[in-house]
Amino acid sequence: MTTMKIGAIAMLAAGMAAGAGTPAAAVDALKVTVGSIENGKMIPNKFAFCVAATEGHAKAGSDISPSISWSKGPAGTKSYAIVAHDTEAPAEQREKMNKEGMTLGADVPRRNFFHWILVDIPADVTSIKEGAESTARVAHGKPATPAAAGVRGLNDFTKVLAADEVMKGQYYGYDGPCPPWNDEKVHRYHFTVYALNVASLGLKDPDGAAVLEAIKGKVLAEGEVLGLFATNPAKGAKVE
Repeated sequence: MTTMKIGAIAMLAAGMAAGAGTPAAAVDALKVTVGSIENGKMIPNKFAFCVAATEGHAKAGSDISPSISWSKGPAGTKSYAIVAHDTEAPAEQREKMNKEGMTLGADVPRRNFFHWILVDIPADVTSIKEGAESTARVAHGKPATPAAAGVRGLNDFTKVLAADEVMKGQYYGYDGPCPPWNDEKVHRYHFTVYALNVASLGLKDPDGAAVLEAIKGKVLAEGEVLGLFATNPAKGAKVE
């Protein structure tokens, strides 16, 4: 997937469709802060779904949702959306994931894995408190209870755990990083906030792909923080 922001893609498409002949102006920038996560640095273990362990390679993490805040959107902003996703999730060779004697090489094809979906956040809200979207890792997922602000969507643990009798369920809101412990690649997590020109996307139980499709042509501004994470100690994982 291209690294160009979805808002920029939408603006480009709109400009070309109008016959402008040149790309439309880029969307405005939001200043985003995500808890104690430093841009381009490792994500603290407390925000993870699983962490490196001294025994058994990995164990359940605290899975606390980080606080997130952003600068006010431009004139015309009617809501915000938060999308957090990993761009390094293995797209193939799942039979090798977390298996003794096997390794997921850095050259394995990768795909997006969505960890946090929160949409229809009112325009007067510019922050979410730590723990507001998750206070623990919950087997079978978190229910679609009302959020403090906005509407929770389904993250991708809903899909990947569907065949796991112990864990399967609908995972709404936030669930943190949990890359394979035998992966040779450090995963990249994009915490992105979008300022939108609509009060609601009108989506029911949306996943990440549905949200990115729905916001096309509606993004007035966006910003992100990039966090890194691994459960492979050889790749910088903090062992607990």
